[in-house]
Amino acid sequence: MSKSVRIYEVGPRDGLQNEKEVIAPADKIEFINLLSESGLTKIEATSFVRPGVIPQFSDAAEVYTGISKKPDVTYCALVPNKTGMEKALECKIQEAAVFTAASDSFTKKNINCTIQESLDRFKDVMRLARESSVPVRGYVSTIVECPYEGKIAPEAVLSVCQGLFDLGVYEISLGETI
Repeated sequence: MSKSVRIYEVGPRDGLQNEKEVIAPADKIEFINLLSESGLTKIEATSFVRPGVIPQFSDAAEVYTGISKKPDVTYCALVPNKTGMEKALECKIQEAAVFTAASDSFTKKNINCTIQESLDRFKDVMRLARESSVPVRGYVSTIVECPYEGKIAPEAVLSVCQGLFDLGVYEISLGETI
């Protein structure tokens, strides 16, 4: 067993995405810069999603390019599809992340597609990432229980993880959404 722990700080992305009032880009940049000074080495800064879907990230490019990037910190961005990845690459992202779930019901409610459709969307993301030498992490939600389907079989989680690894993600974060 490893004697170290790696922390991915997702507050600027996951922590802010449901805020009702849109936070000013300058405030997000300051928040991320302060996190950079805290000793963290992995920060998920933003998400390149359609502004109409999550208005909080309509400023993703401005925020990502406005960060004072420290050389010992990796700044990641969540990307849902090819268009998001293209926008992220324009900002010279250091790392990308893709997200799905082990429950079709949750995936449909969260990102408006099935698990398989999400994996299919990621093919273009992964191709662009490889062409640009950008590493990609994967997220799998609802690994124990789904609010719509109930208990999730471990085999279902394994299947989604295998799909992500087959696409080329270098690491998977398992999350229990409930």
